[in-house]
Amino acid sequence: MVTSRRKLGDLGERLARKYLEERDYKIVGRNYQKRWGEIDLIAEKNKILVFIEVKTRTKNKSERYGPPEEAVNFSKQRKLIKAARSFLFENRYPGKTNWQIDVIAVELDWRVRRANLRHIKNAVVYDRIR
Repeated sequence: MVTSRRKLGDLGERLARKYLEERDYKIVGRNYQKRWGEIDLIAEKNKILVFIEVKTRTKNKSERYGPPEEAVNFSKQRKLIKAARSFLFENRYPGKTNWQIDVIAVELDWRVRRANLRHIKNAVVYDRIR
């Protein structure tokens, strides 16, 4: 059974993927999962591999709990880094591969049928988190 929360997340990921493709990102992976974390989207642009965490909230939830990007806390950042490093290792990327972790925050306003996307590049600084 697909929950309404999962449907909301899937919609946010579709919107984020479309947003990235319109900006010449090449999507190379989706929903990469490990026991210790998941990466929503993996893309390439300008010879940089970009791991993207998509956070989606409705406007009502954002007003109550804060913007979606605030949900990418320290614990989530550590999981993203570990999953990104696993992806690089499993797919035999060279050690000097340029990569970064971005966050795309999606805020949905059902009343006006509008989505507001914020793309935060290099949102996770992985050399400071172990």
